[in-house]
Amino acid sequence: MQRDFLFRQWIAFCTLTIAQIKRIFRLWSQTVLPPVVTMTLYFLIFGHLIGSQLQSIQGYTYMQYITPGLLMMAVITNAYGHVTAVVFSARFQHSIEEIVVSSTTNLTYLLANLFGAVLRGLLSGILVFIVALFFTHLPIKHYLMVFLIASLASILLGLLAFINALYARRFDDIAIVPTFVLTPLTYLGGVFYSIHLLPSFWQKLSYFNPILYLINAFRYAFFGFSDVPVDITLLVIIICIVVLFWLCCHLLKKGVGLRS
Repeated sequence: MQRDFLFRQWIAFCTLTIAQIKRIFRLWSQTVLPPVVTMTLYFLIFGHLIGSQLQSIQGYTYMQYITPGLLMMAVITNAYGHVTAVVFSARFQHSIEEIVVSSTTNLTYLLANLFGAVLRGLLSGILVFIVALFFTHLPIKHYLMVFLIASLASILLGLLAFINALYARRFDDIAIVPTFVLTPLTYLGGVFYSIHLLPSFWQKLSYFNPILYLINAFRYAFFGFSDVPVDITLLVIIICIVVLFWLCCHLLKKGVGLRS
């Protein structure tokens, strides 16, 4: 009995993830192309034109210094955008009701969406990394950590996006968090500068920004240095994931956003 239950959940998970993979590649002009174009402009303007006038930072050119942050920006924005689009579209089209009445568990549905977030986040990161190689040489100190941090960042933003999509009532609502929360936190998270350049008050305030830890962990994976200790970084990321995962499960159990 237990084996049949697990087999059905596995089939449901595979079906949902395959549908998301097809969506990513069918809508490639809306999913994987925009981050490539956007980040190319960042590399050209901030990295090449402005960065060539600045001094090196800890032995790396400004172009090299900002590249991990730009890669992380592409990963988190696309992981977030994927989950909000998939979940809210399912709610808007009432196709999510078919999942609610089926034998698919809430956990299976959540994990399938997180898998889609990781896939699109990593795919966007790889494409932007290839673009970055046309502008600069990018050393990698810790290959496994690059993959680990990108995956954890995708999961974290996927969970946040899932909550946003459950509460959203209109398409406009899913743009509120990226516009007023995610984008400001990303720009203030040390993509273009080290927080050690900030006055003491703003430097301490930056430690409450979770995006700071994602960007600096990614920078450590590439260059071997970070503005914050890596062990604390991983602890903060994992704690955020656990809390948001529990919250998502709680909301699904209560039926928030699933029943109209």
